[in-house]
Amino acid sequence: MKPARFHIGTSRSPVVTIDGFADPAPWIALAAEMAPFPSSKGTYYPGLRRVIGATDVAAWEMTAQLLEGAAPFIGGGFDFEGFDLIEASFSMVTAQPETLDPAQRAPHFDSTDPAYLALLLYLNETPGTAFYRQRATGIEAVNAENLPVFIEAAKRESAGLSGYTAGSNAHFEQIGAVAGHAGRLALYQGRLLHSGIIPATQDFSADPRVGRLTLNLFVRGKR
Repeated sequence: MKPARFHIGTSRSPVVTIDGFADPAPWIALAAEMAPFPSSKGTYYPGLRRVIGATDVAAWEMTAQLLEGAAPFIGGGFDFEGFDLIEASFSMVTAQPETLDPAQRAPHFDSTDPAYLALLLYLNETPGTAFYRQRATGIEAVNAENLPVFIEAAKRESAGLSGYTAGSNAHFEQIGAVAGHAGRLALYQGRLLHSGIIPATQDFSADPRVGRLTLNLFVRGKR
């Protein structure tokens, strides 16, 4: 394994990556067994999402083992003494650019809670994930105080966006990125504005063996 830690934007929010953290093959095989995944329509996620629960015995056990291995990086990278798992899921981007809702065209955040972390395991090779600053407000990390300002600007500007956000545009400046190498684990605060890097050549297949498959984990750190 090869870990790295860097900081995003003026907020200096930490991002941790660990190359070779997991062998993708068993995860892909498991995801294929659990497919087809349900649609995430009605949420911000542009595709399919299969939540992993305790009744999914094999996937649940593998997730627990992964979190055990990730614990030192959660502690060392974000100064937490422990954490609670909030949700685990397999996720696949399958929505064509022209079908996106306005909110799906812009970078998003997962939570305003600074202790809320996203752990993203890339299972198929992908360009990865990019981080952004909202130009109108300067917001990079959304919190309870700046949330209304962020939402007001986002609603005002959504009409000017089309397809997936790809790099900097008139409304958002890209301030960093993580390449989505298969087997790499990325950890970052859910309050950071971010978006998957979805190129024009993206394969929007719903087959976990060929589409953009990731394991998405959300945890809340404890001090």
